[in-house]
Amino acid sequence: MSLTSHTAVPLVQKTQVFKNDSVAVSSTKQNPARGEVALTPTHNSLTPHTSNPHSSMTAVTPLASGSNQAKNSIKFQNCVSSVSLGCELKLLDIYCRTRFSEYNPARFRGVVMRILEPRVTALVFRSGKIVCTGAKTEHDSYIAARKFARIIQRLGFPAKFLDFKIQNFIASADLRFPVRLEALQQAHGQFTSYEPELFPGLVYRMVRPRVVLLIFVNGKIVLTGGKTRNEVYEALDIIYPILRSYRKS
Repeated sequence: MSLTSHTAVPLVQKTQVFKNDSVAVSSTKQNPARGEVALTPTHNSLTPHTSNPHSSMTAVTPLASGSNQAKNSIKFQNCVSSVSLGCELKLLDIYCRTRFSEYNPARFRGVVMRILEPRVTALVFRSGKIVCTGAKTEHDSYIAARKFARIIQRLGFPAKFLDFKIQNFIASADLRFPVRLEALQQAHGQFTSYEPELFPGLVYRMVRPRVVLLIFVNGKIVLTGGKTRNEVYEALDIIYPILRSYRKS
């Protein structure tokens, strides 16, 4: 009897200890702290599982400012370049021996030549200078100038490819708000000219960079005169806060 009573006490104590441990594990499972390790029973074993407090967060993209929206709306419409062939040309001979060309010296003193790929028009002068217009990018303008020089070279002229330069970028942009052109002309008269009876746009001549802007009442802008793309973007950065202050309510 004494042996049985002595051995039964530890069994009861072990059972109570196991119950207390299981209660602690279940309470930890129900209320895990954020960022702490929760214990999950799997096949009579405890497997650690990390809970991420950032899993319920959603990323928010910041809205673009008005200036950035205007810069994103810029579309380059034309890239004008020039090149010298280094020799004098017989324009009538070029006109008679090439396709897609025009020559009317009474109206224009150069030959107008066209190619289809890239779609570019060239003005060829007797001095050997060529002006290429109609390209959308600098690369297309360069490729077109090389093709025109090669065509003239095949006609028997000692043409070279000298002094290729980008002369002008023509681009358009949209402010997405109307502008009070009369008030702008009164405040910036030294830089602007506005004759609505002759032309609906206001002409704004910027000093630095040397870019000319045609500004219309609906917020559309045409930028011309920039030698590089950066000059076009810089001109819009400068003019945007000015036009913003003359926004029509």
